[in-house]
Amino acid sequence: MYHRGGEKVAIRFSRNAKIENIIKQLPGARWSQTYKSWYLPLEKELCKLLYSKIHAHATLDYSALKTYLQQRNVVVEAEQTVLKPVRNATAKMMIEHPLSKANLKALYEYKKLLVLKNYSKNTCRVYLNEFHLLLRKLGNTPIDQLKRSQIERYLLHLAANKHSEAQIHSAINAIKFYFEKVLGNEKEMYELPRPKKPKLLPDVLAVEEVMGIIINIENIKHRAIIMVGYSAGLRASEIVNLQLIDIDSKRMMIHIRRGKGDKDRFVPLSIILLDTLRAYFRIYHPKLYLFVGEGGGAYSVRSAQEIIKMAKYKAGVKKNGSLHMLRHSYATHLLETGTDISIIQKLLGHSDIKTTLRYTHIACKTICKVESPLDKLSNLRFLNR
Repeated sequence: MYHRGGEKVAIRFSRNAKIENIIKQLPGARWSQTYKSWYLPLEKELCKLLYSKIHAHATLDYSALKTYLQQRNVVVEAEQTVLKPVRNATAKMMIEHPLSKANLKALYEYKKLLVLKNYSKNTCRVYLNEFHLLLRKLGNTPIDQLKRSQIERYLLHLAANKHSEAQIHSAINAIKFYFEKVLGNEKEMYELPRPKKPKLLPDVLAVEEVMGIIINIENIKHRAIIMVGYSAGLRASEIVNLQLIDIDSKRMMIHIRRGKGDKDRFVPLSIILLDTLRAYFRIYHPKLYLFVGEGGGAYSVRSAQEIIKMAKYKAGVKKNGSLHMLRHSYATHLLETGTDISIIQKLLGHSDIKTTLRYTHIACKTICKVESPLDKLSNLRFLNR
């Protein structure tokens, strides 16, 4: 069960004073008035101790715990022998809707192949989430027995439940990975129909808005994070994964290692950013990662997103957008100041120039030169007097 912020092992038995007294002596044992049972933290050594103390006095039924742990071992990534904490919703899902044996095995094979193929963390996360969602919907139906028509009905279900075009594309990619890569089926069997993606253009900040956002950040670490994102056009994951050795002040370059698609690239290091980073270093003294989180590791993307959200609010910026808005603004502002589009492509780490060309639809350099026909009707100005 999930209780008081963590996973617990519930211990239920018919009233027995001897057993109850044994449990009371166990470290961490507590009584839950809510669940009307005793419980222990979900820890391997405590479970072993519980068994050693009670098995001579009672018959133990730990089938529910075994099922949960089997689900957990596949669904939740373990860090060596340490159990990684899970959220309440995840624990509840594994208890109330456990995967069938066949689908649990499929998920294990799926995760293993993603690791072997060295897919990026973000791709693994997206694929696993989508594949896991499908497996939960299947119940006891084995995934490898699905027919194309059933998969298409599932995609229709996603569309009917207001999943975005991008989410449905991710679901299709995740499904294709299982049938084509894990099972080794022919691609032709799973050329699934895809929804047409809308051609949306991102919101871009004006230079004055970027200035307002930066000025309104008092914490120098937070300010440095935003300045890195804008000055170098980095993705959120690239910002938080920067290490001290990636800042090359001799060559005035930033080394982005294993960005999207596991590609390295270099971008220029701003002089103003370097001054800010030096001031930040004198206060925080990071050792490995440039921006350190509370646990001592890399700063979290979620925390970095909160910084831009609060800074936008203080600066009075109403435009929608997360940290990625800084990347869009960086590319657009470079284009507006005359930087060649092929150079911008390299700085952003785009594989296809088509991805970079969308900024030509935003840049004032090209659009603002077009005079509105309304402005030719100069005699209309008297209406505003």
